[in-house]
Amino acid sequence: MARIVLRDDLAGTEMRFAAPGEVIRADHADEVPEALDRIERARAAGKWCAGYVSYEAGYALEPALQDHMPDGRRVPLVLMGVFDAPETGPVRARREGAPALTDFRPGWSFDDYAPRFQQVHQHLRAGDCYQANLTFPVTARWQGDPAALFDAMTHRQPVRYAALVELGGPVILSRSPELFFEVGEDGWIETHPMKGTIKRGATPEEDAALAECLRNDEKNQAENLMIVDLLRNDISRICELGSLSVPELFRIESYPTVHQLVSRIRARLRPGLTVTDIFAALFPCGSITGAPKIRAMQILRGLEPRPRDIYCGAIGFVSPTGRMRFNVAIRTLSLYEDGEAVFNVGGGVVYDSEVASEYAECLLKARFAAGSALEPQPSSAP
Repeated sequence: MARIVLRDDLAGTEMRFAAPGEVIRADHADEVPEALDRIERARAAGKWCAGYVSYEAGYALEPALQDHMPDGRRVPLVLMGVFDAPETGPVRARREGAPALTDFRPGWSFDDYAPRFQQVHQHLRAGDCYQANLTFPVTARWQGDPAALFDAMTHRQPVRYAALVELGGPVILSRSPELFFEVGEDGWIETHPMKGTIKRGATPEEDAALAECLRNDEKNQAENLMIVDLLRNDISRICELGSLSVPELFRIESYPTVHQLVSRIRARLRPGLTVTDIFAALFPCGSITGAPKIRAMQILRGLEPRPRDIYCGAIGFVSPTGRMRFNVAIRTLSLYEDGEAVFNVGGGVVYDSEVASEYAECLLKARFAAGSALEPQPSSAP
């Protein structure tokens, strides 16, 4: 069954796409530009498109990265359905069933993570980059109905940019709280970079104090500002001169288990831009690469042996009117027919990051799927 659900848990609404007239798919780097062009042609012909663009599609869109495309990819680079229109309304009743995710296994032990962290630090000291988002995969086993699992994860941690995609290939379940970009029918684009996290407090007083601590923490502010500057630079390539602004800097967004530090960037797009133009300028989102973006991606490619696939890509829709919205595909699972589930965890490494706390934060970020922080994986050393 081909279906896509784009859900705003906080508003209690969702867009449901079913029965695509065609499916636009790119499995190889040289197919990515044509796939994006087909999305633009479908939009211009009055159709809606919904689906995803995987992280590695970014290698195909940037000449300096084209020889970095990894082998072993298991997810299409682009997968978008073409639809007449979505059904939009309140979130449907929760599916019954007993879906399960079990047997979580971090792909890296601390002993695997630490030398890669130190290599990032060497690049930071050398001035090659000033932030890099180091990530690794987690595998698990799944069973049951993917839609019931999606609902169960919604109940655990509501977010604004959730997605379920069944369109060929693995089933994708995304629990992302982060907006990559949204374009309105008036031609204005917004992006909401999310960088900076702290746990929720046990009491209202502790919770408020932790939120204020995050808002005023110099390290988190510096990381957030780095990505704001990167995204301002990316958007400046496609916006009207003088229209770019940062209406909100260091806003706190609160979720059931964490507070997040978020900023907001806004600009008016130049007339006549296509889907290809927008993705070529912005993709992948700088909040999950590092800065400067291209050099950070090159460094990370040498440290992360497995493709990220859908993780850190983008899931969303393009409408006939030019409206579009895509999330940053963090907290995102790929469910395979053989019962394997895969997702990644990671975080931004800067000069004053500390290796043990960064690894612990990675394991903590698995809570969206596991319900609690993962136990460290035993060392892979003999």
